[in-house]
Amino acid sequence: MQTKDQLIQLLCELVNVKSITGTSDEVTMANKIVQKLADLRYYQDYPEYLQLHTTGDGRYYVMALAKKENIKKTIVMVSHFDVVNVEDYGMWKEEAFQPEKLKALMKSRIEEYSEEVQQHLESEDWLFGRGTMDMKAGLALQMSLLEKAALGEFDGNLVLLAVPDEEVNSEGMRKAVPTLLRLAQQYNLEYELILNSEPMFTQYPGDTNQYLYTGTIGKVMPGYLAYGKESHVGEPLSGLNANLMTSLITSELELNTQFCEACGDQISPPPTNLIQKDIKLDYSVQIPHRAVTLFNLFLFEKPLESVVKELLAVGKRVANQIESVYQQRANSYARLHGQEKSERSVGVSVLSFEQLRNYAMQTFGVTKVQEMEQKIYAEADLQLYGDRDLTIKIVDEYAILCKDLSPMIVLFFAPPYYPAVGDHDHPLVKMLTENLKNYAEKQHDIPLKKIRYYNGISDLSYVNLKEDLTSLGFYTNNVPVWDITYSIPIYEMKQLNVPVLNVGPVGRDPHQQTERLHATYAFTTLKDMVEHLLDAAFDHSGREDN
Repeated sequence: MQTKDQLIQLLCELVNVKSITGTSDEVTMANKIVQKLADLRYYQDYPEYLQLHTTGDGRYYVMALAKKENIKKTIVMVSHFDVVNVEDYGMWKEEAFQPEKLKALMKSRIEEYSEEVQQHLESEDWLFGRGTMDMKAGLALQMSLLEKAALGEFDGNLVLLAVPDEEVNSEGMRKAVPTLLRLAQQYNLEYELILNSEPMFTQYPGDTNQYLYTGTIGKVMPGYLAYGKESHVGEPLSGLNANLMTSLITSELELNTQFCEACGDQISPPPTNLIQKDIKLDYSVQIPHRAVTLFNLFLFEKPLESVVKELLAVGKRVANQIESVYQQRANSYARLHGQEKSERSVGVSVLSFEQLRNYAMQTFGVTKVQEMEQKIYAEADLQLYGDRDLTIKIVDEYAILCKDLSPMIVLFFAPPYYPAVGDHDHPLVKMLTENLKNYAEKQHDIPLKKIRYYNGISDLSYVNLKEDLTSLGFYTNNVPVWDITYSIPIYEMKQLNVPVLNVGPVGRDPHQQTERLHATYAFTTLKDMVEHLLDAAFDHSGREDN
C-alpha cells in the first residue's frame, strides 16, 4: 500500500464497495478494511490490535493500533467510509462505484461538461466516482501510513479509526470516542494529535488554493414549528395558515448574513433551509394550520446561549410581520365589502421548546406529558422516522396539547449537532502547521494556506468540546430527542480533549456526479507531506519527553 499505483488500486477497491450511509454495505465496508489490514504480517502477530466495534445499530467501526515498544506518544488518524447516495448519477448509478468505467462513460459525453471537467476527464491524474474525493482517498492514505507504522517507520504509535455514518448523524464517531479513551488506558497511550484527511474544500467559485485546517466548523439545525388557526378555505380570514408563517420565517432566516461569523479572514456560510413542509397528513379544504421549517446553521465561536437568543429574536420579528401582514390583508378584504377595516386580528406567541414543555408539565402534569412522549416513541417506527422526523413529531404533539397558546411559533433543534473545534492557537498545532507549510513550499513548491475551520463538516467535532456546559444546556434543553435517541459523548469529549488537524487530498465537486480526485497529488505529494508531518509531530513529542 505504498506506491501510487498500489494506492490507486486500493482506492478503487474501496470505492467498489457501495457504502452509502444507512445501507448494509457500510457493514461490508468495515469488514473490507479489516480484511485488508489483517493481511499485514503485523496484525497476524498482534491480532488484538485490529478491532471491529459495534455502533449498536448493526453497523461497525474499525480501530487499528500500530504500537512501538515502550512509547506512549500516539497520533490518531480519523476517516469515514460511508458515502452519500448516487441518485445524481442517473443511469450510471452502478458505474458510480467503478472509477474506470465511469470515466469512460463520461468521456463519451464529454461535451456536456464544463471546460474544467473536460480537462480532468482527459487527464490521467484524475479519478471520478462516488467516494473518490469524499473520503475514501483519505482512508486509503491512512491505511498506507498505518502499514508504515506497523513496520516501525515512525517514532511513535498510530491509531487508525475508520467509521460509518459521517454523512448523516456521525453515529460511528460518537460511539468511538469512549472506545478511544479505553484503548489509551488499556495500552498506555498518550494522544498527541488527531489527524483527519478529509479533502480540501474550495472557499469560493474558481478557488485553486490548497489548504490545511486547524479545526472544523460547527453545525446546528434550528427549527420552527408554526401553529396557526384552523379554518375552511372558504373563510380563510377566520384562521391563520401555518404555511404563511413558515414562509415568512424562511424569508427572514434564509441566507441571512447576520448569522455569519468572522474568525480571522474566514467567514462562515449563511444559514439555509433544509426542510419546509406543512404537517397535514391528508388533503382537505381545511387550511394547513401546523407547519415546520428547519435550517442549517454553521458556527465558529458563538456560544449556544447566544444562538438560542438570536433565533428566538428571529421568531419574534416574524411574529410581528405575521400580525402586520394578516391585518393588512384582512383590512384590504374588508374594503372589498365596503367596510373601512376588518375587526379581525391575530397575535402570535413565540417560545422555545423548553418553555413549551415546561408549560405542558405545569398545565397538564408531569405524568400526562411523560405518557404522551412514551406513546410517541412506542408508536414511531424509528427505522423509518429518523431523528429529524421524530423531533418534529414530538414538538407537534406538544403544540397540539398546548393549543391554547396558539397561534404560536416554537423554536427547537433537531439532530445532528457538530460542535465547532478550533485549535489554531494550540502550541503543537501552530508548530506543525508552520513546519508543514515550509516543507510544502520548499519540497513541492506548494503554498499551503492555513484555515482555522474545515468548512465541509467533519467527525473532528467530537474529539474535544470547547463549549461551556452551561451554554450547551441552552441547546440540549431544546432538542426533544436528547438523551433518548440522540446525544453526543459530552464528558468523554471533554476528557479526550486532543488537538486536531485536517490535511487531505485535492478533489472537486463532492456530493455531485462530477466528484473526482487528483490521484497524483493524493498518493505522491500528500503522502510525502503527511509522512513528514507525522515525523515532525513525533519528534516534537520526543523532545517534550526529554
